[in-house]
Amino acid sequence: MKSRNIGIIIGREYLNRVKKKSFLVTNFLVPILFAGGLIALMVVMMNTRDKVKNIGVVDRSGIVMPMLENSETIRYVDYGACQPDSVKARMDEWKLDAVLSVSELDEAEKNLSAEITSRKPLGLETSEIIQSRINDALEHYRVASYGIADLERILQDVKADVRLKAYTMDDEGKETLSETGVYAVLSMVLGIFVFMFITLFGSMVMSAVIEEKSSRVVEVLVSSVKATELMFGKIIGIALVAITQFAIWILLTVVLVGAGSRLFAPDMLAESARSAAVTPGMDAMQLAEMPEPGELSVILGTLHNLPLGEMVAVFLVFFFFGYMLYASLFAAVGSAVENEGDTQQLQIPLTIPLMVAYIIALYAFKAPDSAVAFWGSMFPFTSPIVMIARLPFGVPAWELLLSTGLLIGTFVLFAWLSAKIYKVGILMFGKKSTWSDLWKWLKQK
Repeated sequence: MKSRNIGIIIGREYLNRVKKKSFLVTNFLVPILFAGGLIALMVVMMNTRDKVKNIGVVDRSGIVMPMLENSETIRYVDYGACQPDSVKARMDEWKLDAVLSVSELDEAEKNLSAEITSRKPLGLETSEIIQSRINDALEHYRVASYGIADLERILQDVKADVRLKAYTMDDEGKETLSETGVYAVLSMVLGIFVFMFITLFGSMVMSAVIEEKSSRVVEVLVSSVKATELMFGKIIGIALVAITQFAIWILLTVVLVGAGSRLFAPDMLAESARSAAVTPGMDAMQLAEMPEPGELSVILGTLHNLPLGEMVAVFLVFFFFGYMLYASLFAAVGSAVENEGDTQQLQIPLTIPLMVAYIIALYAFKAPDSAVAFWGSMFPFTSPIVMIARLPFGVPAWELLLSTGLLIGTFVLFAWLSAKIYKVGILMFGKKSTWSDLWKWLKQK
């Protein structure tokens, strides 16, 4: 293969796509819509309150109604002397949204039952508040039934609310602030990102091959360059388009969300100053002397303490070779058919490992060192997704090296096999290819 020819094809594939108006519109429109959606969601969550619900209460136990306190979203109306059915029948007349009926107290079992009837389903938050108040009332009754002086105060005193502070210690004994939830979210985001990238742009490679084959443009192209040069140029060119697209999306989304947050939700950024003071290498005593961190400070501090340079390097290796492995296989599938409707049978062996990798990646953040996660990060067809999902939790160097070696070796082998299929398949017309046909093409010299 000639690198010059591959470079020309890469440039052609890249420029043909990035110069399209649809590419430019999509790249600028998607971040604006995404950032606008996030900002709108933050504003709605901070400023929207549920409509006030009027709840009629028929409390035959005598212990629940005193515990029901009006709030900004719920107003209780006592109908203790009425029958529940009569109150339900007059809900519209009395402008009630629901009727809460509490049974008589079973003194032997120290228990009661409750039901609520409404014209339309109540919101989850309203239902949880009412249920919590009923449980509190019953707990107070049970505590009082023991007749022990100050028992309720004693129970309150013995309740504990300890917040577990998490630190990670490196080989030199230095401790840094960490938060497992941040690692879990980062793990899921990275795994899903790679899965989407491989699936979306691998399919784009296949579609591009099918398009050129069906239009017979490929016959002109292979008269000037080798089929393998055309395949790898197309794969790398589309990869560069994808990277450009994601880079624009990420940059514009960060800028727009940051600007929108300062304008519409400044309180959410108030805690970020503390995270700047949390630096890698601070010991536990130094961290303990600092003011109690808020949730945002813990998140930013944890991200700040991650070995981002090493993570980015490992991410790029698995990201690149994982895409190249699957893209070469998608290109081989595309070369063997004349329309996308015929790709389903040949595409199944490619989609199954991707789905398995996705499922393992979702599990990996719960148990990153489990056997399933380990072997998933070693098997070359799942490792690009699973290993990246394990990355935030720290992976031993020998595992990274072994997995990288297996992935690169598998890529080289299957890229060679895919190239053999590709150079025969792109010139085959008028016949629906089968697995036996692909096997014959592989055996050709």
